[in-house]
Amino acid sequence: MKKFNFTINGNEYNVNIKSVEGNLAEIEVNGTKYEVELEKKLAQPITPKLVRERAVPSTDADRQVAKTTKPAPKSGGVKSPLPGTIIEVFVRVGDTVKMGDKLLILEAMKMENKIEADKQGTIKDIKVRPGDTVMEGDILLEIGE
Repeated sequence: MKKFNFTINGNEYNVNIKSVEGNLAEIEVNGTKYEVELEKKLAQPITPKLVRERAVPSTDADRQVAKTTKPAPKSGGVKSPLPGTIIEVFVRVGDTVKMGDKLLILEAMKMENKIEADKQGTIKDIKVRPGDTVMEGDILLEIGE
């Protein structure tokens, strides 16, 4: 388990701790085995358990299921999933869209990402133009009822 070297009054001791259970320890000093009782119990380190939420893919083929992990509210906006540059906008204010319709193309990390409607409604406002740079979470456009 652990090894220690001690010098006490000029004498050298090689101590090897074999195991610790509760307040009893099995050690070896210069090749001789001993079982010793500790004054207080040693606390074993506790490793925290990492719990992650289940990932929901945003590229499901089913058009009846929202395409984002957290769909925008009923009269809210479509947010950018990644930082990037707007390449092309396919809709105009007043257009009616259905869930899954292509809204715009976002270039991020040298890849073109198709941003689709996550609900049906009417385009109320477009906040970006081709060439605009956006950050993750920026509202790109708003879809209303």
